[in-house]
Amino acid sequence: MLNHGGCLCGALRYATRDEPLRVTICHCKFCQRATGSAYMVEPIFGKTKLEITAGTPAIYTLTSAGSGKQVTIHFCPTCATKLFLAFERFPEIVGVYAGTFDDPNWFARTPKTLRHIYLSSAQAGTVIPAGVKAYSEHTMRNDGTPLVPVTFEEPHVIGEQLDAQ
Repeated sequence: MLNHGGCLCGALRYATRDEPLRVTICHCKFCQRATGSAYMVEPIFGKTKLEITAGTPAIYTLTSAGSGKQVTIHFCPTCATKLFLAFERFPEIVGVYAGTFDDPNWFARTPKTLRHIYLSSAQAGTVIPAGVKAYSEHTMRNDGTPLVPVTFEEPHVIGEQLDAQ
């Protein structure tokens, strides 16, 4: 199954194969700034499941404030649309900016596949759905130790008290 996407001007196109490994909704300051929005919807794919089908992306690399590892943004050199991220910390995966898919609703967002991260920096009023794994920061510490998620029984509005993790 191929799912296509691309930039605003059409010069840069890509295709993904298969369903995403998971879908991350990231509320960190980087994702807020990179999207100009409250959060980023980021389906995660194995690096070999993403193929550039037209054009050559430009890249911008920065050091993550959270992990201290490099994050590389791949974007269109003509219109500057950000298409996907690569991670030094997780070299086997890429995160696609979901809004760049031709059909950004093609993949499932269920409690089984979805997780919300960096709720500690989420914008006030953001609603976290019931039954979805949520994390105050990332899903794991820098040493790889997994963190325990919070799963709300009812929708949770950011700005209300979070359970300690």
